[in-house]
Amino acid sequence: MSFFSIFLALVIEQARPMSPSHFLHLWLRKWADWVTSHVDGGTRSQAWLAWGLMVGAPAGLAILIHWLLALFLGWFFAIVWNVALLYVTLGFRQFSHHFTGIRDALNDGDEPLARKLLAQWQQVEINELPRNEIVRHVIEHSILSAHRHVFGVFFSYALLSVIGLGPVGAVAYRISEFVKRYSESAASLSQQAIVGNAAQAHWISDSLKDVSHEAWHAIDWLPARATALGFAIRKISRGQ
Repeated sequence: MSFFSIFLALVIEQARPMSPSHFLHLWLRKWADWVTSHVDGGTRSQAWLAWGLMVGAPAGLAILIHWLLALFLGWFFAIVWNVALLYVTLGFRQFSHHFTGIRDALNDGDEPLARKLLAQWQQVEINELPRNEIVRHVIEHSILSAHRHVFGVFFSYALLSVIGLGPVGAVAYRISEFVKRYSESAASLSQQAIVGNAAQAHWISDSLKDVSHEAWHAIDWLPARATALGFAIRKISRGQ
């Protein structure tokens, strides 16, 4: 069931990728805003509670629906639910166009456009990076994005689905990565608001930022090593 769900979700995602402005992404951000504004009070215990709600509530809902569908409607509907959740948690096409655009710009010799596209992708300022540095950054970010959007989701889903937890691994992995990015962006906006560079910012405590990083590194520890092992095996096989 796991392999079939992953395969079907990939086919759908290739045919119709989700956009960053999809209503589920907007709902997730609103959920994170609500939790942090009502729960995050600045202490580590409140930070852990906020993180648990942001990640645990959607993951718990995902596994509850999975079990209810399997129990009352049959495994076919549970598989459909798994495919739907894998579709929204996978994101290969969400970043691959960045890589393609930068590659095409470099092939055309348009390094200013390549730098501009890289800056837009990573939301940072890039001044006069030479061509070799642009290529290095693109490779690094592409591998990292492939791990977080594809391989990490696959591994987390497969690991927990074999013990009967259905799609909870994919959901927890994806949302925990989102919470880490959310805490970073919210903290950055808060800092900009302090110095007068942002019109509006959603406050987030340093404790929640630290907790989201700690939780993410713990959750990603095994998937990251599995991805690294996969790349190492591929490199060895190609070398032979």
